Amino acid sequence: MASAGSEPTDELATAVGRCVLGELSLGRAAKAAGLSRWEFEEVLEGAGFTALYGPRTDEDLQREGGVARDLGE
Repeated sequence: MASAGSEPTDELATAVGRCVLGELSLGRAAKAAGLSRWEFEEVLEGAGFTALYGPRTDEDLQREGGVARDLGE
């Protein structure tokens, strides 16, 4: 099992890449890397990536709501 403070493994590098590309959720990428979700989030932040959970601004929320409504039509 990897840890957030050890040398990066191929599994960790792959999980980070797939998470950043949106191919894996944060939780699934963490599991693939052998880390807890919170450890994996620390790894992402250390690499310069910030995990986003939903819209960050009112504009983002309005845009996402519009997309959801369009998909429902």
